[in-house]
Amino acid sequence: MPSAQSRDDPPAWWTSAVVYQIYPRSFQDSDGDGIGDLRGVLQRIDHLAELGVDVVWFSPIYRSPQDDNGYDISDYREIDPLFGTLEDLDEVVAALHARGIRVVMDLVVNHTSDEHPWFLESRSSKDSDKRDWYWWRPAREGMEPGTRGAEPTNWGSYFSGPAWEFDEATGEYYLHLFSRKQPDLNWENPQVRAAVYDMMRWWLDRGIDGFRMDVINLISKSVGPDGRLSDAVVIDGRYGDNREHTVNGPRLHEFLQEMHREVFEGRRDTLLLVGETPGATVEDGRLFTDPSRRELDMIFTFEHVHLDHGPGGRFDLRPLDLRELKATMARWQTGLADVGWNSLYWENHDQPRSVSRFGADGAYRRESATMLATVLHLHRGTPYVYQGEELGMTNAHFRRLSDYRDIESLRFAAEARAHGTMTDAQLVDALAGGSRDNARTPVQWDASASAGFTSGEPWIAVNPNHVTVNAEAERADEASVFHHHRRLIALRHDDPVVQRGDFTLVAADHPHVYAFTRSGGGPTLFVAGNFSSQPQTVELAGVDADAELVIANHPGRPSITGGVLALRPWEAVVLRDARAARTGDHGRTDAAASGRE
Repeated sequence: MPSAQSRDDPPAWWTSAVVYQIYPRSFQDSDGDGIGDLRGVLQRIDHLAELGVDVVWFSPIYRSPQDDNGYDISDYREIDPLFGTLEDLDEVVAALHARGIRVVMDLVVNHTSDEHPWFLESRSSKDSDKRDWYWWRPAREGMEPGTRGAEPTNWGSYFSGPAWEFDEATGEYYLHLFSRKQPDLNWENPQVRAAVYDMMRWWLDRGIDGFRMDVINLISKSVGPDGRLSDAVVIDGRYGDNREHTVNGPRLHEFLQEMHREVFEGRRDTLLLVGETPGATVEDGRLFTDPSRRELDMIFTFEHVHLDHGPGGRFDLRPLDLRELKATMARWQTGLADVGWNSLYWENHDQPRSVSRFGADGAYRRESATMLATVLHLHRGTPYVYQGEELGMTNAHFRRLSDYRDIESLRFAAEARAHGTMTDAQLVDALAGGSRDNARTPVQWDASASAGFTSGEPWIAVNPNHVTVNAEAERADEASVFHHHRRLIALRHDDPVVQRGDFTLVAADHPHVYAFTRSGGGPTLFVAGNFSSQPQTVELAGVDADAELVIANHPGRPSITGGVLALRPWEAVVLRDARAARTGDHGRTDAAASGRE
């Protein structure tokens, strides 16, 4: 079976689609408890429809103790009361479907909550029928169970500390790559896989249109060997790096293909299947997303969002080298050009706000936010817009450790304090740049006290800049980040070159300009973004000096002299081969392109 994503074959529906991620806890509260909910989503469906998105992906809304904000699930078939009921979800899905918007659920099946009935039964006895549904191991030979260093392996958890938790009742340890309240499922057990597949079919039968699969490439593991010691695992490097034993394990593709056969056959063409795959390479991406292998439609790569990480990871940020970013993005574009498909994103619930991270969230907030959006959406792949990104929301810039709520951030701070590796002032700076809470402050709907998010006390502080950065203000300004996203989404819907054209990087060594062409199946597009607060120039490629202006984020037509494009600070420009403009195709005025009259 040839690649369904090659330009010569019928396009899959998602090649022209844009996905919007909702983090329900922070989207819209309807009942004044300070936590977003499903009935709050109902209040904002007009916003999603006006934006023009094709798919909504919900971060977990299942029943959960909320140790990791819902990524610790205690019942896969119930909605957590924080968010509402199954009937509320049915109403939301029906309302979105009525607007032509599909619904994707987060699928978290690498682990469950330690309060899930499966785990409660598993830990009840070594003789339990479900004992082997999770990874249980005795202490190291010759060591006292429960003492430091007696863990079955030296693996570190991604949330700090050891990846093994001692259970006094049965005298053994269980594996948790994340929180101790998130025990890992043992996918080697066919009963586990059958139970997961049955649950997935239940959701599809209920009307869900697909899944975003959380850390799906960790489900196959080689549990046993110690990991290499690495400062990047936890603050003091006391624990081993588990990744060579847990990422892209030996039976991963077998499990994904089995899942496809058991769950998706017969309804495949209407669904969206996205895998979160930390550590995946381009070669892995080709395997995951080759349609002939029947695994996934697309995956989330992490390479580009790790480029500004120092040895200490997300809390050790360094300046981004744009040349590294371009090389990484281009490698994925070309690597998946003939087989497979890319997911395109700057932000999600695990990443700081892109305008603060890669742009300039002060005087050039609008310009840098719209530039980043333009560069991203003009790549080949399916773009993902994270809630608030379409408004140009920024990092929270919290200056007190007490403002943070995220388990990863809090455990990092606790360990740093315990071992004296960072002062509180250093911790504040580290979290201000890298914490996941930067993406989790409430969506800023208006300038009122709680940004229109809640009538109560929000579960996490609202960003103070909501007084000026909010949906109400954005909607009133045709040159805003919001309306620029609308134009980008409409362009993807309308232009086959944007959807499926070839990608060619231009000026790879330019330290401040990201430029590329999209070609094939229509007139060539030239895309350029200035990643700096100073004017920059770049030579045109693929279009001539009188090329049609398709989209821009500064007023007026950009300056082109002698085949050289001059870019103002944080300017983004999309030009189309002038031959199309001369024949009257794709006509668009400069004012419409820039969003300014």
